[in-house]
Amino acid sequence: MIYTLRHRTTYSYEDPVSFAQCVLRLTPRSSPAQTVLRSTISVKPKPAQTQTGVGPFGERLLRVLIDEPHEVLVIESQCRVDVHVPPIAEPADSEAWESVRLESFSDSDLGPEGPAAFLYPTPRTPNIAPITDYARASFPPERPIVEAAADLMRRMHRDFTYDPEATTVSTPAAEAFKRRHGVCQDFAHIMIAGLRGLGLPAGYVSGYLRTIPPPGQPRLEGADATHAWVTVWCGAQRGWIGFDPTNAVFAENDHIVLAVGRDYGDVAPIDGIILAPGVQTLDVEVDVVPEDEPLPWTRGAAVASAAD
Repeated sequence: MIYTLRHRTTYSYEDPVSFAQCVLRLTPRSSPAQTVLRSTISVKPKPAQTQTGVGPFGERLLRVLIDEPHEVLVIESQCRVDVHVPPIAEPADSEAWESVRLESFSDSDLGPEGPAAFLYPTPRTPNIAPITDYARASFPPERPIVEAAADLMRRMHRDFTYDPEATTVSTPAAEAFKRRHGVCQDFAHIMIAGLRGLGLPAGYVSGYLRTIPPPGQPRLEGADATHAWVTVWCGAQRGWIGFDPTNAVFAENDHIVLAVGRDYGDVAPIDGIILAPGVQTLDVEVDVVPEDEPLPWTRGAAVASAAD
C-alpha cells in the first residue's frame, strides 16, 4: 500500500521567540516492511542552521536552529511511503515465550534491529508489579509468544477505555494503568512495561494509522492523527511483530512507522527548546492518504530544509 503523508505542526507564541532549537523525527523509517519513496521537511521561518543525522535506534533526525524573532513556527513534513508488511504467520505456531526470553538475552545483535536495547525498563516504562502481573495472565507456561502477545493486546482493548481527557503526554504508565483510561501512548507504554517485566523485548512505535472517512464523505484535511503501538521481538525466526492495543489488531499495511524506540521519549516527532516569555498554543494536522484517493490539501510554496 502506497501512502502520501502530511504532518503539519504550528506553534503560535504570545510573545516573539528570539531563539529556537528543535530535533525533528519526521522522516519515516525505511525497513524490509516499509520503503520511503520521497520525504521533505519544511520549516518557517527558515532555519539559520540545519543538520541531518541518524539516532541510536535508526531514526532519521533533522536538527534546526532558528535565530530570527518569530511569533509563529510552522513545521511540515510531506512524504510518500510504500508499506508492505509480510503476512503474520499462524500465531499458534510461534516459539514458546520462555524460549524467546532466553534467546533474547543471548542474541549477539546489539544494533537497533536486535532485542538487547528493548529488554530493560526506562523512565516511561518502568517495572511495575501490578502491570507485570496483568501481562502474566496472557503468558501461561509454553504458550506461543505471538499468540500470548495478541491475547494481551486484546485484553487491554477490552479492559481499557480510550479517553483523550484522562491523561497527558507526561502521565506515568502506573497512573494510566490504575485508571484504565488513556490514549494510544498510554496503552503502548503499559503493554511494553508488562512485556519487559516478563523479560521480553518490546519497543515503542511512533507512526500513523490509515483512517477511512464515512461512506460518501470526503476526507477532511488535517483530520488524521499520529499513532503509537508496540513492536515485540518474537525470536530470530519471526523477528519483530507489531501489536496495536488501542485497536486490538496486528500492525500491518494500515500502520506507517515513523520511528521506533524504547518509549515515547526516544521517538517524539518534535522536541527542543525556545527562548521567550508568555505562553504558546499548538496545532497539529495530519493526513494519511492512500494512493487511490485525491489529496485533501493544496500544496503551497515550501521552504525545504531537508529532503531524501
